Amino acid sequence: MQSSLSVNEKVKRTIALIISSGYQLDPEGLVYLQNLAKDKKIEDWVKTVISRLSNLEEKPLFITKKILAENVDIALTTENSDHKISSIGRPFRAYAKEINSEIDTLDDVPTMYSSPKKINNFLELFKDRFNKIEKILKKRLDVRGAVTINVALKASQKSKVKIIGIVMEKRESLKNIFIRIEDYEASAMVLIPSNVRREVFETAQRIFLDQVVCVEAIKGRNELLIASNLINPDIPEKKHNTATDQVYAALLSDLHVGSKEFLEEAFQKFIQWLKGKNGNHKQKEIAGRVKYIIIAGDIVDGIGIYPNQEKDLNIKNVYEQYRVAAKLIEQIPEYIEVIISPGNHDATRQALPQPKILKEYAEPIYEARNVIMVRNPAKMRLHGVNFLVYHGRSLDDVIRVIPEVTYQNLEHSTHIAMRQLLKVRHLAPTYGNKTPIAPLPNDALVIDTPPDIFHAGHLHVIGYEMYRGTLIINSGAWQSKTPFQERMGLTPTPGIASIVDLSTFNVMPISFLS
Repeated sequence: MQSSLSVNEKVKRTIALIISSGYQLDPEGLVYLQNLAKDKKIEDWVKTVISRLSNLEEKPLFITKKILAENVDIALTTENSDHKISSIGRPFRAYAKEINSEIDTLDDVPTMYSSPKKINNFLELFKDRFNKIEKILKKRLDVRGAVTINVALKASQKSKVKIIGIVMEKRESLKNIFIRIEDYEASAMVLIPSNVRREVFETAQRIFLDQVVCVEAIKGRNELLIASNLINPDIPEKKHNTATDQVYAALLSDLHVGSKEFLEEAFQKFIQWLKGKNGNHKQKEIAGRVKYIIIAGDIVDGIGIYPNQEKDLNIKNVYEQYRVAAKLIEQIPEYIEVIISPGNHDATRQALPQPKILKEYAEPIYEARNVIMVRNPAKMRLHGVNFLVYHGRSLDDVIRVIPEVTYQNLEHSTHIAMRQLLKVRHLAPTYGNKTPIAPLPNDALVIDTPPDIFHAGHLHVIGYEMYRGTLIINSGAWQSKTPFQERMGLTPTPGIASIVDLSTFNVMPISFLS
């Protein structure tokens, strides 16, 4: 009986994954999955199948038995050989050593305060956010004809209006949702009734405070507007850029060097794999094509990040933490470019956008080898592929808003949380929650240009999907479960390197846990 339940649970989770990725499963495909689930880890396999489908120009609506059968040999080979590193000795060739680096860092927005008048800076910050996202919204065909809130409020009762505003207030009940939005001239209360179209009500549930949104509505009494549609700026469907050379990027985050839970042995295995010293033939070929390593923050565990942190530390000095991290990073082969962005545990300003990790704390890393330090968030172009790298602290705030995403089910919803940031075109929409935001006159957190790859961490759970031509990937962690995660019911997926082929966008997660 226990075995049957286990199979059913695997199938249930896999179907949820298929649906959340925008596909349907036909009846024959379901039977095929049920048979495979009896002795296979079908979830990771189906992720590989979905990743392959996402690269097709014409994506199928249904995942059929035929599609599954065509991919089964390739995908289950990944499960049996790539996902766990082996120690079979084979010749190693560093293909990436023969290819020149192609790196453009695009950090052109200031990260420091321009004025001591912080209140004025916050006003300028939100003005800049509104202007940028309003411009993005007005490029959409379904936003044409939007007027100011003042004009909408002067319209006759029951007339149709369309406005753009920033969300200043949100109140939810079992039946209705109210939001107050404003622009430069006025504000209005918007009612999203429970009998509105389901997708509109679900969009309202996922609205963040301080995000910019377009509202289609019927003019009610006084200042009340009754919503018929809510339009996020979102990212357009696009064809992503790819590298002409078959080079790979290893996406990492959340090492937390200095923590008692840092998985140093697994990270050492990763380094030895990069050198071609372990792995089977296929694994070594993958290692030989790794040209870039991008670390999206939390290199070290830091000091005083949360109350009583010292009891969770193996190294209680932040300088020593960075020294140990440097010893690891300097072992990475020189032909591999290492790019490091900070996180909330690193030694730099906590408020977003974060400047580079301060050299006075992390000098050993700066001196260990040629390392490219960037801010958080960071934009870069590697071999023609546009990256948006963001540690992901605001994902904690996202989890509080999106009903289907919880700490308990992050294994299946990390990418959903990241997708929502793309939908609202902002990396930290809400001011005043868990994510501190610096009072800068320019809002550097607006996603003005959709990236080809959106890479984040922070949640310690690996997840990825292709969304409208953008590869979303959360790279997990190199720290095992902490007491805090235990209390939150969060199960991390540590010790996995997310390898991305920049010529195909195929994702190859490889585990280095014993």
